[in-house]
Amino acid sequence: MELLPCIELETTPNPSAAVIWLHGLGADGNDFAPIIPELNLSGCQGIRFIFPSAPSMPVTVNGGYVMPAWYDIIGRNLMDQEDVSGIQHSAASIIQLIEREASRGLLMKIWSSPGSHKDVQWPYILAYVFRIHWRGSSLY
Repeated sequence: MELLPCIELETTPNPSAAVIWLHGLGADGNDFAPIIPELNLSGCQGIRFIFPSAPSMPVTVNGGYVMPAWYDIIGRNLMDQEDVSGIQHSAASIIQLIEREASRGLLMKIWSSPGSHKDVQWPYILAYVFRIHWRGSSLY
C-alpha cells in the first residue's frame, strides 16, 4: 500500500515528536497546515506535523458526490451501517504513517497529563486517538 499524500511541517530540524493531524469530510491535508505558525511552539521540543489527505471517493450520504473521505458515510445514523472496509483501509494507511515515524526514530508515547507518559505500541496509540475523538475522554 502506498503512503497517503501528506504535508509535513517541522518546528525544528530533527524533531523528537510527531503529530498526525487528520482532516474532516471534504477537506484535505492543506486545511490545518496554516495553523502551525499560529501555535507559537518556540519553547517546545521539535515537532513534525503530518497532515495526510484522505483519498477521494463517492460519499453515499452526500448523494455519491466524490470528495476526500476516510471512509464512506452510508447514512446519517452512523450506528445503522458502517463502511467497515473503508474504516479498515484508512486505519491501515494511518498505521503506515505511524510506523514511518517509528522508523525515523521517534518514540511511541501517549501523554496523558503534563509530565507523565506511558510507553505503548502503535496500535494502542491509534485506539487512544479514536477514543479521545469519539468519547472525549482519556484512557488514564
